[in-house]
Amino acid sequence: MRNLNCICSCKGLKGIKRFCRAKSNLKREPMSFMNHHTASHEGIKTVGVDNLCDFSSNSDLCICIVTWNMNGQVSYEDIAELVGSSRKFDLFIVGLQEAPRNNILRLLQIALVETHILLGKATMQSLQLYVFGPKDSDLFIKELQVDKHSIGGLGGLIGRKKGAVAIRINYKDIQMVFISCHLSAHAHKVDERNYECMHISHSLFSKNWNPYARPTHVTIWLGDLNYRIHGIDTQPARNLIQKDLHEKLTSKDQLLQEAERGHIFNGYCEGTLTFKPTYKYNSGSSNYDTSYKVRVPSWTDRVLFKIEDTEKIKATLHSYQSMDDILSSDHKPVKAHLCLKLNKLSSPMHQQEHRFLSP
Repeated sequence: MRNLNCICSCKGLKGIKRFCRAKSNLKREPMSFMNHHTASHEGIKTVGVDNLCDFSSNSDLCICIVTWNMNGQVSYEDIAELVGSSRKFDLFIVGLQEAPRNNILRLLQIALVETHILLGKATMQSLQLYVFGPKDSDLFIKELQVDKHSIGGLGGLIGRKKGAVAIRINYKDIQMVFISCHLSAHAHKVDERNYECMHISHSLFSKNWNPYARPTHVTIWLGDLNYRIHGIDTQPARNLIQKDLHEKLTSKDQLLQEAERGHIFNGYCEGTLTFKPTYKYNSGSSNYDTSYKVRVPSWTDRVLFKIEDTEKIKATLHSYQSMDDILSSDHKPVKAHLCLKLNKLSSPMHQQEHRFLSP
């Protein structure tokens, strides 16, 4: 950041121009979605699930969120199972990784045809994000932007594009950002994943950043984050899972560890990991990896959310679960149901832009 005090030693028009350039740069520079100057960190807050939900009667907005690494496989039956038969939610968010070249959007639209329409999409080869809303929901949209960011590599050539796609939407006066990502694989690449989170967060929507734009009230990250269970061998981990003691593995979860250290996702929330690790399965079954790698089962697939001002928006998580009946991929989809309630008596939302991660 330039020191504006330099103007004191400058004279005439040259000094004024230098001051104006410094002031302009200061105003236009987008704040990082990750605040490197935070004195303390909270890590990821684990929240319980309130199973009782009467949808819109006590909430201003109900959101169903699904993330799934498809491993290049798809069938209409799986898509129908993904969507489900109960459609009382307002917004339906679908983030897909390693999506096949088939027209996934068409299958989603067929499955949702009776209740929801497409509001927005962001795609980057096999990395896809869709937002659906009720048939009259276009009346409630004031803004919709999309962006994407690739983190390179050869993944795109083999149908495994890494990076993130994002949708920013103002719906019912709630400014939200949805980010669907696919980060680097392998247990030892923790630092790479941390860097990718930071880089994605800095890059999304930065090209057209407007310091006077409405702030983001709710940010939701979903995807195959690829953080692993580390520090335990595969057989002891599988024994715990088989005995329904998999919650003991959360202390070995790299994502929670890195957040606790203040590296990523500061101030975000996640539901309790009561479901079994979602990777890696033998495709077509519910049996964990029996290849020569016999990978340690891990919660690679996650949904995280952050409320910028909890006094103005109350968020209630009504479900957080894996969809174990879907067998076609080596990942199980993860579904979350989040409801938002505005505090009508509160003052207007803070007019301060923020970035999506703040360690």
